[in-house]
Amino acid sequence: MRVLYGVLALIFILSSFATPAQAAQKKIFINTASRLMTFYDGDIKIAVYHLGLGKVSTPTPSGYFTITEKAINPSWIDPADPEYEIPSGPDNPLGYRWMQIWGNYGIHGTNRPDSIGGYVSNGCIRMREADVEKLFDEVEVGTPVEITYNRVVVEKTPDGEVIYYIYPDGYGMQDINVADVKKWIEPFGVLAFESDYDISQKIEASDGEPTYIGRPYNVEINGQIAQPTDANNTRFFAKAVLRDGISYMPVVPIAKILRLKLEWNKVESTLKSKFGKVVCYEKKDQLYCNADDAPILFNIEGGLQSDETGGKIFSFKSLPVVEKPTVEPTKPDKPDRKRKDNKVKDDKVKDDEVKDDEVKDDKVKDDKVKDDKVKDESKAEAVEHT
Repeated sequence: MRVLYGVLALIFILSSFATPAQAAQKKIFINTASRLMTFYDGDIKIAVYHLGLGKVSTPTPSGYFTITEKAINPSWIDPADPEYEIPSGPDNPLGYRWMQIWGNYGIHGTNRPDSIGGYVSNGCIRMREADVEKLFDEVEVGTPVEITYNRVVVEKTPDGEVIYYIYPDGYGMQDINVADVKKWIEPFGVLAFESDYDISQKIEASDGEPTYIGRPYNVEINGQIAQPTDANNTRFFAKAVLRDGISYMPVVPIAKILRLKLEWNKVESTLKSKFGKVVCYEKKDQLYCNADDAPILFNIEGGLQSDETGGKIFSFKSLPVVEKPTVEPTKPDKPDRKRKDNKVKDDKVKDDEVKDDEVKDDKVKDDKVKDDKVKDESKAEAVEHT
């Protein structure tokens, strides 16, 4: 597009108020796949605007640009017929604001608000009139404008939760698969909490709706920040993740800092250290324990705290190792010679007493036999006399 600028003096006056510091501070980011503009002040997201962008046959270009000129109430000249001009007003397709970024391309309003959200223009960036007028007042000549085409967008919400979007391939120029999406999510430290199946379903839908994964936090052990760790051909992530009310702690990077050996029981889903055993969670080859169980497994104390920048971090310190007292084994008493001799004597006395009793019993028996014999003989004599 080409634009005639009615009041050049006004443009110069507006431009004169911009300073290099102001121009560098604010920036515009446009994703033509999402058809959204994000306006930043430094790293702070100020606003998000819906856009109407170039048709598939005349796509909005990608690249790094700057606002080179600004105009209020611009006129429109038909690119196909330079002699045909539409002055500012309700019939003007540029609306009431124009911000040139390169050649005939610019950011402007529109007299067709229903076209916002589609691929409808000759390459320019259309905005709702109220939005473009607000943006016009916020930016200066020299404000950077970055335009990309990314179907996958991963970002953090103001409260720190990682979310991702997958947009349709409006321009038919970016095929994506599960591996592509995982590469976008992995740097945020929450990849273990989104399954490959869920990602594939998200790609199939490509609806541009947000998917919330979790809130990642750095983990500090004795003043040392946990780092991703390679072990057993697996890359273990180092972020703690808050999801569904549970704080998941990355056990392998923590164990590396503490130089602590862990035993994983896959059947029981438990991890054991020399300090204790707790239930753990296996997520896509990653191992996590509940933050409430970390003191048992690692002999540490601490939790979620504010860091120096006002952010949040899981910070822990090791507790003193309490050594269990060593108990000397009880030695058996040495045999007492005197007691043994006395026992032998006692046993001998008992044996003698038993023998004496046996002799006495034998004697009684003999005496009884004799008495019975005498009685029998007396009976026999008595019988004979009768």
